[in-house]
Formats: sequence, structure tokens, C-alpha cells
Amino acid sequence: MIRRLNLPWPALADRPVRLLAVSDEAERALDFEDNRAALGEIDGILGCGDLEPAYLAFLADAFHAPLLYVRGNHDRGANWSAGREDLPQALGRGIDELAGLPVAGLSWPGEGRGQAVRDEGAAWRQALGIWFRLRGARPLIMLSHVPPRGLGDVPQDDYHRGFAAYRWLCRRLRPRLWLHGHTTPAAARDWRVQWADTTLVNVTGAVLVEIGTAGPLHR
Repeated sequence: MIRRLNLPWPALADRPVRLLAVSDEAERALDFEDNRAALGEIDGILGCGDLEPAYLAFLADAFHAPLLYVRGNHDRGANWSAGREDLPQALGRGIDELAGLPVAGLSWPGEGRGQAVRDEGAAWRQALGIWFRLRGARPLIMLSHVPPRGLGDVPQDDYHRGFAAYRWLCRRLRPRLWLHGHTTPAAARDWRVQWADTTLVNVTGAVLVEIGTAGPLHR
């Protein structure tokens, strides 16, 4: 089932900005043209990790929409590396733009390793690195595979516990929206968490994010 999230952001166009966020589990309903048509026009695809490159490329092509994504702990190996030739480079260098919105991202830390290892130190180096690269700029949307610690994670599961470094970064960047995957929806209390001014959303599967044309944006 494709969940929907509507956020009251300021008017960016004469209609809401519509983004399809996906992660971890391919939403098979999107394989069918009638279902895609029922969603309407999509302004961008946001991938939060652990999806095959061919699936991400398929969504971008089927919806005729630009793609931004981060890599998850399973996005590695020769098969994945060969398949990503059809994809843009993953987020992580700074701020990119999608449908007029500034977006930044955090792939699984230590993605150059052959095996995915949970490394809190690597997460801190990653978070501090992007904080210094942004030089005071603040994205409205953050993507990550792993959620910030205590904000949509599974605290009792060591491998699916969020990173403390990401919580630190969230508190400083204060993005309006933080999208992540990695957490099985059945294991979390809710797929949406509000923390100060940031809405954090577990997009495992697929979530249609509709950015409304009414309401002020408080930073």
C-alpha cells in the first residue's frame, strides 16, 4: 500500500509539489501502468536505500521524473555497482535540488567496504563531514538509509538502532522533512515522527509526499 503524506509548505508553484519516496521493499503496485497513472504527476523520485538500481531507474523512467537517492547497507557488490551505471551519483557531496527544493543525503556510512558494518564512528565522520561541507546551508529535505537515534528506529535491535550522529545533525540542520528506510514498519511505533520542526518519515515501501501550497514555513 502506498502511504500519503501532506505537508503545508509555502507556495512553490501553482500546484503542490509531489514526490515519490521509496526504500527497502519494491512496491509491486507500481509495476502496473494503471496504478502509476492513478497517482498522477510526480515531480521527483527519492530513494532511501536497499533497492535495486534497475528498480530505481524504472521508477524514474516510468514517471518521467528526476531521481535522487542514497545507498543502503545492501547496496554493494559487483551486481549493484554494474547496475548503477544508469543512475546519477548518490547524494552525499552537499545539497542537490529536486523540484525547486534543496535536498541532502546520507548513505550507509562506510559504503566503500565490501561488507556492510555498523560503525558509529563512521556515522559521526559522515555527519560532521556533511555539516562542514554545507557551510551553513540547510536543506529542506534530508535523506538517509538509517534514521536518527530514537526517531523512528528500533532501539532494542542493535543493527536497526538509529545513529546518534544523525540525531545530532538533525538538531543542527533542522530540515523540514527527514526521509529514511532500514526500519521494518512492523517493528516501529509509527511510520511518522515529529521532532521539533522536523517530520521524520519511514518510507519503507513507498510514500507519496505532497507538499501543499498553504501555510508558512517556520525555520
